[in-house]
Amino acid sequence: MLILYDHPLSPYAQKVKIALDEKGVGYETRVPDGIGIGGAQGDFVEASPRLEVPALIDGDTRLFESTIILEYIEEKWPEPALLPRGPAQRARHRTIEDVLDTQFEAIVWGLGELKWFKRADGELAEAMQSAAKDQIDGYYRWLEKQLGEDRWFGGDEFGWADMCTAPYVNGAAGFGYTPAEGSRLAAWLDRANARPSVNSASTAAQEVLSGMEQVAGAVEAGIFKREYRDHRLEWMVKSGGLDIVVQGLARDNIRFTPLPG
Repeated sequence: MLILYDHPLSPYAQKVKIALDEKGVGYETRVPDGIGIGGAQGDFVEASPRLEVPALIDGDTRLFESTIILEYIEEKWPEPALLPRGPAQRARHRTIEDVLDTQFEAIVWGLGELKWFKRADGELAEAMQSAAKDQIDGYYRWLEKQLGEDRWFGGDEFGWADMCTAPYVNGAAGFGYTPAEGSRLAAWLDRANARPSVNSASTAAQEVLSGMEQVAGAVEAGIFKREYRDHRLEWMVKSGGLDIVVQGLARDNIRFTPLPG
C-alpha cells in the first residue's frame, strides 16, 4: 500500500491524490505529526527532508516534491494517461502546472496568512487583499486563454493541467475569488468539481477549514511557524507585506526551508 503524507489544505498534496484516484491506485494518507511546530520525525522526515507535504512512500521508494511524485505515478501507472502524447502539448501542461505551483499558489497562501493567521488588519490587509484580487483575476484570464474552447485543458480528456489547476482555483474560490460567472473557466471548474477525484480532495479540504480560525493564536505564540518558501516570500514583499516578514522574523513565527540532515 502506498503511503501519502499530506495535509488536506495543501494543493500540492491534492493534485497527487487526484492523480492516484484517477488511475485507481490505492493509497493511505497520513498527516505528519508535528508539522509546522518543529516536531516532525520518522518516515516523513526521511521521505521529505524539506518537511513539506506531499511525500510518497512506495516500498523502498521515498519521494517528495509534488511534480516529481506525479511524474513517478505517471510512469509507474501509465494508464489512463494524464499527460498528452505530443511533446508540445506535454510542455504546455507542465507550464500550466508550474505557473499554478509557484505564482498562483503564493497568492492563495498569502490570503491564508491574512484571514487565518491574522498577519495584518485594517488598511494593510485591505490593500493586500485588493492586490491579491487583481492578481487572481489576471491569472484567471490567462487560464481562460489556455482553456480556449475546449472542455479540458488537454481537449476532450481530463488530464495533467486540469488536476494541477483545480486545487488552486478551488482554494481561491474558498476565499471568495471565483471565476467570473458565465465564463468558460467557471464552467470548467464545475466540470472538474463533478469528478469524484477532485470532489474528494476538495471535500477533505473543506472539512478542516472550520478549525483554521483557531490557529492565529498558535502563530502569535510562536508555536506554529509558517513556511515562507521562495515564491511566497516574493508575493508577501511585492504585495506590501514586508513589515509582516520583519515582524515574523522578530517573533520567530515564520520559517524557511530547512537544510537536510
